[in-house]
Amino acid sequence: MGEKVVPDGLYYTKEHEWLRVEGDVATIGVTDHAQQELGDITYVELPDPGTVFHQFEEAGVVESVKAASDVYCPVSGEVTKVNMELADDPVVVNAEPYDGGWLFKVRIEDPTELDNLMGAEEYKLLLGEEE
Repeated sequence: MGEKVVPDGLYYTKEHEWLRVEGDVATIGVTDHAQQELGDITYVELPDPGTVFHQFEEAGVVESVKAASDVYCPVSGEVTKVNMELADDPVVVNAEPYDGGWLFKVRIEDPTELDNLMGAEEYKLLLGEEE
């Protein structure tokens, strides 16, 4: 499988989403591990802007040649933006899971919910247990 990339400074979930916080907005995507497990991504279903989610509520789907995987919203809040480029080119999620392959952005409703997520070191330990 190769080395899994786990950038510092992000939050992670047990379902392999990542979250980058800038002010009160969180950018959300799937981790390098998730995209490797899925294989070539063929379709991404994203939430509509304006949709409000509770923490860990199902927010979308990433489909590959191998499987479909639900994407969960790591924090409660309103979707402010979705990555429209993925509609035409979903394989960007494979190529740049932490950059161009982001899925959607959410305005964070309750910053204390970040305490329910993992940091990079904790997420690496989780990946080690799954190997």
